[in-house]
Amino acid sequence: MFKKLTATTDDPVLTILRLVLGIVFFFHGAQKMLGWFGGYGFSGTMNFFTHNMGIPAGLAFLAIAAEFFGSLGLILGLLARVAASGIIVNMLVAIAMVHRFNGISMNWTGQQKGEGYEFHLLAIAIALAVLIRGAGAFSIDRMIGAGNKTAN
Repeated sequence: MFKKLTATTDDPVLTILRLVLGIVFFFHGAQKMLGWFGGYGFSGTMNFFTHNMGIPAGLAFLAIAAEFFGSLGLILGLLARVAASGIIVNMLVAIAMVHRFNGISMNWTGQQKGEGYEFHLLAIAIALAVLIRGAGAFSIDRMIGAGNKTAN
């Protein structure tokens, strides 16, 4: 099963998708985990998720971990399918709990009460590519699974 999890091709397109998704989510995850880039840090985010949004503490922790550690996994190409799965679940929950009420469009003009879910759909699509095909070239998964080059 581990071989199948790390199997990937030497596809540079997957590498680009994986790196862009990882970098974008590193900013989001570092805001939540470390308080970098204007974020509230771990305790502030946990407090917001549990008290303001009513998310159970265990699930709030998993959401923060999926964004932070998932982004690192994507950047390194280490267990990229697992990382992509975490991002997909996070984005689906964010759409269902918050962003679906605001429609699809981002709030470019400040006229909506919040952001739409177009970003989330793009993140899901990119993460699905990584989930289905693997980490691609220049990844730890590729080095681990070098003898197993299928991406199924």
